[in-house]
Amino acid sequence: MTIRVVQWATGGVGRAAIEGVLRHPDLELVGCRVYSADKSGRDVGELIGAGPVGVLATDSVEEILALDADCVMYAPLVADDNEVAALLRSGKDVVTPVGWVYPDRNSPRIQALEQACQEGGSTLHGSGIHPGGITERFPLMISAVSAAVTHVRAEEFSDIRTYGAPEVIRDIMGFGGPPETALAGPMLALLEEGFKASVRMIVDELGFKVEPRLRSSQEVAVATAPIDSPIGVIQPGLVAARRFTWEALVDGVPVVTAAVNWLMGEKDLDPAWDLGAAGERFEVEITGDPSVTLTFRGLQPDSIAAGLERNNGVVATANHCVSAIPYVHEAGPGIKTYLDLPLISGHAAPALSR
Repeated sequence: MTIRVVQWATGGVGRAAIEGVLRHPDLELVGCRVYSADKSGRDVGELIGAGPVGVLATDSVEEILALDADCVMYAPLVADDNEVAALLRSGKDVVTPVGWVYPDRNSPRIQALEQACQEGGSTLHGSGIHPGGITERFPLMISAVSAAVTHVRAEEFSDIRTYGAPEVIRDIMGFGGPPETALAGPMLALLEEGFKASVRMIVDELGFKVEPRLRSSQEVAVATAPIDSPIGVIQPGLVAARRFTWEALVDGVPVVTAAVNWLMGEKDLDPAWDLGAAGERFEVEITGDPSVTLTFRGLQPDSIAAGLERNNGVVATANHCVSAIPYVHEAGPGIKTYLDLPLISGHAAPALSR
C-alpha cells in the first residue's frame, strides 16, 4: 500500500525530504506546504531544482488539512503545537525533526498532543540526527555490547561554514556578533528542549539514578583576525565558534553528556579551539565493560562549497525522518518514540528495489 505524504516547509531539510519521498517505493508525495506566496502554486519539482512531479505547493494550511494524505513530514524552523495538533486531528501522522524525540508524558502540552492523536487515530514521531539519532538512538543500540556503563557521550564536531543558512547562523546561532549577545540569545533555549529529552531517554533506559536537574552550559570563542564566513567577514572580537553541553549527573559527576562544537574553521580563534586530529565527525562513546567508541563520518560535507550546495547532515536528518514514515504509519495512535517502534532502516535505491 502506498503511503501518501505531505512535505511541510521547503528549507534544506524539506527539499531533501522531498527527494527522499520521491525515491522511496512505498511513498507518494501528494502535497507541500510553503510559507511564501511566490512558492505557492508552483510545481514541487521546480522548488527542489528537478523536473515537474505533478504536485503543486500551497501556502494554505486549510488546503493541507483537507488533503487526503496519510503522513506529514513536518520541518519548519520552529515547531507550532497548534499546527501539529490540527494535523493529527485531521487523521494525518506527523514525522518531524523539530521535537518530540522523547516527550514528557506528564506535560499538559504533551497530553494535549496525545489527545489529538487519539481523536485523529494518528501518530506523532520525533526524529532527526543530533538530537534525534546520534544523541540517543545510536548510543542506546551500542550500549547493549557493554556492561556496567558509567558514562555515555554523544558529541558533534562541525565546521559551520558548510551550513548554507546565513540568516540562521547570524540571527539565531549568534555568529558574527558580540559574545554577550550570543550568550543571551535564543540558541541555547532552542537546542536544549531536544537535547535534554535525548539525555533523559538514555538516563531512563540505562537506569541511571541522576539528579533531577540536567546541567547546561555554553561557551563562545571569538575571532582574533578577520575570518571569511557564509555571513561575511567576522571581525576580531566577534563570535566565531560555539560550544553547548548538556549533562546528567550522579553525585555531581556526569553520566550522560550531549555536546555540540560549531566552529568557523580552526584558525584565528580565542580560545584556540579546533576540531581535533580526527576532524569533522560525530562521536558516540560508551564507558563501561568494555568501553566502545563509534565515529560517524560522511554526515559533514567534503568541502565548504559542497556543504553550501547540499549539506550531508541536513540530508541525513531528512532521510532519517523519511525512513521512519512506513513504521510510523503502521504504529497505533499516539506519540511514539524510537523505544516504541521496531528497527527503522532505509530502503534500496530505486533501480535496485524489488
